Amino acid sequence: MATQQESDPESGRPARLFTGGERPYDPEDLVMVQGRDATPERVEKARALIEKEGPSVIERYLP
Repeated sequence: MATQQESDPESGRPARLFTGGERPYDPEDLVMVQGRDATPERVEKARALIEKEGPSVIERYLP
């Protein structure tokens, strides 16, 4: 896996943009994107939500 992202030389923007659901994330990430502290209870609820609704659930919290 590359550590640097390729970018467009003219604009400086990343060549590939990601919305969130297509890359792996942890339940802690889901809790934090909701603007909350990652307590054990919230992490467990996030884990259950990811299992129930799939990895695209994070997209409802991303801009």
